[in-house]
Amino acid sequence: MDRNVRVIGVPMDLGADRRGVDMGPSAIRYAGLAAELEAIGATCVDWGDVHVPRPEGTDPDAGAPTDGDAKFLTETETVCTRLSHEVTEAVDDGELPLVLGGDHSIAIGSAGGVSRDESTGIVWFDAHGDFNTPATTPSGNVHGMSLAAILGLGEFADTDWAPARNVAEENVAIIGLRSLDEGERSNIRDSDVTAYTMTDIDDRGVTDVVEEAIEVATDGTDGVAVSLDLDWLDPTEAPGVGTPVRGGVSYREAHAAMELVAEHLSEPGLLRSFELVEVNPILDQHNQTAELAVELVASALGKIIL
Repeated sequence: MDRNVRVIGVPMDLGADRRGVDMGPSAIRYAGLAAELEAIGATCVDWGDVHVPRPEGTDPDAGAPTDGDAKFLTETETVCTRLSHEVTEAVDDGELPLVLGGDHSIAIGSAGGVSRDESTGIVWFDAHGDFNTPATTPSGNVHGMSLAAILGLGEFADTDWAPARNVAEENVAIIGLRSLDEGERSNIRDSDVTAYTMTDIDDRGVTDVVEEAIEVATDGTDGVAVSLDLDWLDPTEAPGVGTPVRGGVSYREAHAAMELVAEHLSEPGLLRSFELVEVNPILDQHNQTAELAVELVASALGKIIL
């Protein structure tokens, strides 16, 4: 891979119930991210971390809408706005933004930044739909609303920071669903998003599903943003995540999926951003999940066996 990669950390856990994912960017870096990227020919430049307010002393309900629940929404807006600017700057400089989370609410900022000037498809690897709105959420955790926010659903339609400008529902594909709330299940069914459950992967195989998802995301768009939540994998492979769900993809299935990302999005500029989220070192075993995250992004950016 002959491309500059700009690493942007977002040590944020305001969007989740469990503390710890704020240490995810450090864990991924410690797992040898820079060396692994340089080994495949990428130039890695680390721009440090976006500043994230601490939850202590902050009222989590201060910015919540009157007709719904969304914890730390004001702080999430602040962080995602900052991240959006940094991602846009990286894209404008011809670099690939590699965003390290943090909980999945940061994807609102990543998507907003990468799609500011060009139509962008999204491939979303996740056990969860992240398709709740403040009106449907059972928890108020914004990391469960991030994709709905990007698409401007519900209460997010009335904001000027959450909806991505050039992302259409029909160019969004979610891969690996196995845990949905009733409200977001209904939201997904009512949308034009393409959603693949783990049953689809079982029936069709991960390669068939991922290839079709990439076709969805590239249909008529200028490029694709990839968002990888490590809870997409089975907890036996990735124990250090905030919301583990049994029955996820295997180690080899995950690598096969990332190798397809590299194969089908290899044209210069087609892969517009990549993000890794929900690594929680507190719950991990010997930094296993962060090391796996490094391996997977290397496969997505072109590392091959032979």
